[in-house]
Amino acid sequence: MGSLNNKQKRWLARIITAGALYAAVIIFQNTGPADSEKYPWLSFALYMIPYLIVGYDVLKKAFVNISHGQVFDENFLMMIATFGALGVREYSEAVAVMLFYQVGELFQNYAVERSRKSITDLMNIVPQYANLEVGGKIIKVDPDGVDTGSTIVIMPGERVPLDGIVIEGTSMLDTAALTGESVPRKVSDGSDIISGCVNGSGTLRVRTTSTFEDSTVSRILELVEDASSRKAKTENFITHFARYYTPIVTLGAVVLALVPPLLFGGEWSNWIQRACIFLIVSCPCAIVISVPLGFFGGIGAASKAGILVKGSNYLETASELKTVVFDKTGTLTKGEFEVNEIRPAAGVTEEELLEKTAFAERYSNHPIAQSIKRAYGKDFDEHAVNGTEEEAGRGIITHLDGSEILVGNKLLMENHGVAFEKNGSAGTVVYTSQDGRFLGSVVISDAIKESSIGAVNGLRQNGITKTVMLTGDRKEAADDAASKIGIDEVYSELLPADKVGVVEKLLDREQSGGGRLAFVGDGINDAPVLMRSDVGIAMGSMGSDAAIEAADVVIMDDDLGKLPVLMRIARKTMRIVRQNIVFALAVKLSILALGAFGLANMWEAVFGDVGVAVICILNSMRMLGSGSRK
Repeated sequence: MGSLNNKQKRWLARIITAGALYAAVIIFQNTGPADSEKYPWLSFALYMIPYLIVGYDVLKKAFVNISHGQVFDENFLMMIATFGALGVREYSEAVAVMLFYQVGELFQNYAVERSRKSITDLMNIVPQYANLEVGGKIIKVDPDGVDTGSTIVIMPGERVPLDGIVIEGTSMLDTAALTGESVPRKVSDGSDIISGCVNGSGTLRVRTTSTFEDSTVSRILELVEDASSRKAKTENFITHFARYYTPIVTLGAVVLALVPPLLFGGEWSNWIQRACIFLIVSCPCAIVISVPLGFFGGIGAASKAGILVKGSNYLETASELKTVVFDKTGTLTKGEFEVNEIRPAAGVTEEELLEKTAFAERYSNHPIAQSIKRAYGKDFDEHAVNGTEEEAGRGIITHLDGSEILVGNKLLMENHGVAFEKNGSAGTVVYTSQDGRFLGSVVISDAIKESSIGAVNGLRQNGITKTVMLTGDRKEAADDAASKIGIDEVYSELLPADKVGVVEKLLDREQSGGGRLAFVGDGINDAPVLMRSDVGIAMGSMGSDAAIEAADVVIMDDDLGKLPVLMRIARKTMRIVRQNIVFALAVKLSILALGAFGLANMWEAVFGDVGVAVICILNSMRMLGSGSRK
């Protein structure tokens, strides 16, 4: 074992002390006057010393729970079983059962703490203070007390306390706690910066864009803390199973102890001992602890890779995925648009077409509009813009110097009766007209992410049978991107509202075949689809409110390669959980049957309880090392 906390050290010392006294009593009994046949009360008194040292807390918990109406738990089972052993003068077995039960409980506690620590360490991103700049002076304050729009100073090696924008300085940020990646990120004037990262060697002045309560670090911590409340179906089944299982086996033990002696004249001590064995081995802690521990380990392994899973239910659903649906722009592609073709109509120059298109997009922050303005590359003359209207999913209408300029897709042209020349180039085509006269088209391409092809191949290797892409782009551009990436099915020229309808149809198809569907998007424009899918996965969404609220899984950077990692972790988690359930039930039922027929002793019962629990816990702890991408 690694380092123990103080409570665990005291616990271990108690076990060692009781174990040493237990061994001394056995030696004394076999060599001295404490023979149990001649001196039963002396033997009882000697064995009670290690029994109470190691088991007093179990007895205390059992009585406290009984007083609160919570009778049937493992403490009650251990108390009744060991009291029964003491009653039939099996003093040595009674102490052994309690001793090894406590060994198992200590090991279980250590495993849970270690699993929790794997997330706590990762999420240990809460800043202790912020350097607030007031009147040219630096004041160290609690991050809770910093308002939006304040200026803070982040020294080298300090943790970023609040989200903001760098207004002075250049540095490298360690984002490992958020993204799982060790590669630093460079920031300088104008760069967005998020809380929880660690500043490198440069000093930064930052203007805050959120309060601490609304910061990235607070939202992430809230997400992780809430994860335990969203239980998988398997976990809920185990909880209900234990609720009914324990009273049933307790009643079975009572029947086993009373009915044979009363009806068939068997020896009381023999049947009480069998009942004690029955109670010990029936303790459900191996399943009740190892199953949640397996899920907790899976969530921790995902967190190490920079994947935040909101609950074990989503991890369980992810293991059943057969179809993954992708948004195109910003998910499979970089979202970095560039003009790569300018095709003017007859009688129109390239410069005129680009100028009119750029003027129409002058006040738009859309990535396509930004790329057109970059391609124009000139300052805008003081033309009179009398207003701009947007037609959702089609484009914009700008009134410029008394003229009406339309900039958008073919639907916009058709809707306004403009005779246009269709452009079949791969990419996003923007058509432009002025007062009903077609001026030409501009083609903008969005570069495919380097990780897209590998991610899609990785998903197939991990059991995904179909990949789908949804986009508002033209069919030609969508098909071109899909063929390069290896996407199986494409839905193009979709309006934002159409995506939900497509996902609904895909969900019906998947559910009829017993599979599940995930949607991968940017978490902002795709929030309705993220919420409707079986598993909503937000990509590249650090600091995005919509991603954290709408998605079930948040991948904390823009790396699509983490999707196969999520699949591997989800499926390994479910394999381990099922292994634990099958193994524990098989061993316990076997020993229960043997015990009922008098073919099992106390030591086999101890293995059926403590041994099985330790093996299942060790199996669950394998998840803690599963955050690797390889």
